[in-house]
Amino acid sequence: MEAKETRLGSSLLVPSVQELAKEPLSQVPSRYVRTGQEPTATSRIPSEPPPEVPIIDMQRLLSADSTDYELERLHLACKDWGFFQLINHGVSCSLLEKVKAEVQEFFNMPMEAKKKYWKQAEDIEGFGQAFVVSEEQKLDWADMFYMVNLPHNIRKPHLFPKLPFPFSYFIISYSYMYLYKTIELKDTLEAYSSELKRVSMNTLVSIAKASNMEVEEMKVLFKEGVQSMRMNYYPPCPQPEQVIGLTPHSDPLAITFLLQINEVEGLEIKKEGNWMTVKPLPNSFIVNIGDTLEIVTNGLYKSIEHRVTVNSEKERLSVATFVTPKLDGEVGPAPSLITPENPPKFTRVSVVDFFKNVFSSELYGKGNIDQYYL
Repeated sequence: MEAKETRLGSSLLVPSVQELAKEPLSQVPSRYVRTGQEPTATSRIPSEPPPEVPIIDMQRLLSADSTDYELERLHLACKDWGFFQLINHGVSCSLLEKVKAEVQEFFNMPMEAKKKYWKQAEDIEGFGQAFVVSEEQKLDWADMFYMVNLPHNIRKPHLFPKLPFPFSYFIISYSYMYLYKTIELKDTLEAYSSELKRVSMNTLVSIAKASNMEVEEMKVLFKEGVQSMRMNYYPPCPQPEQVIGLTPHSDPLAITFLLQINEVEGLEIKKEGNWMTVKPLPNSFIVNIGDTLEIVTNGLYKSIEHRVTVNSEKERLSVATFVTPKLDGEVGPAPSLITPENPPKFTRVSVVDFFKNVFSSELYGKGNIDQYYL
């Protein structure tokens, strides 16, 4: 499929928040101010310690000796939480550290270098923000770099092949000295993308087993599926309570694997009506169910609202990898899960039309999935 056939949406151009945050701000610009936000998890005094996001061990999932036990834990995590932390996933610590270091350095590039990769108004890939559909719309306190990794033939050639970025520095007497060192981000992302394809397929196959879905149905949907990646930079904000790093939403795609780059917390999920902070484990992925997978499992596993808050003193960085079915496929309840007692709850829709619906409006709450209920 040629790239011109895969134009799935657009988003208006917005200023760089990272550059804005470098200015001495006495108050946050009005377009970023959010009123009436629900209190953060850390601002409440809970009557008891909050529950923690379940931890799933990939090694145990793939082990014949403990499959049933770990599959049951995976089932409960997907059913009751829609979120879990994945450990022992097989991605080397050295690769994860390389991704973290080079993404950090990527955002450290001067603005002039980043302009080469800024998104176009008619596109959704590149630097900027997505889901911006009007000039009056409130903006998130974040910069993002979004691109499609797989399949290779729909990558944007003006983005991916221009990596790596020739930029690095060291500090001498508190001044920056630039060196001719190359950040091999392209090669690093290639390796990371390949590893995430393996991890995501293992996870989706395990989810199929946990939900009693036919494994082959899951494989057909995702074997040649779309993998995209979003690098997130949340600058510190002098009035963090007035802004939001990422608007409360459920992920519209199938499943998300989040790698936190530094130690600054900010991801919150909505659990039983309250916002609770997710504390990432070292070298783990925070995994969450998206709207597409809720449809595929016929509502057995539900996507969960989450958001990102920002810090008054420290930046926060992360990399989210999204997986969705192949573009020439359809999204609908898996036939193997449909019975007279469990009729389909959602209509079927082409993956391309699903994408186009996603990118045609603001990302907020679970509004996108509502239109597919029967």
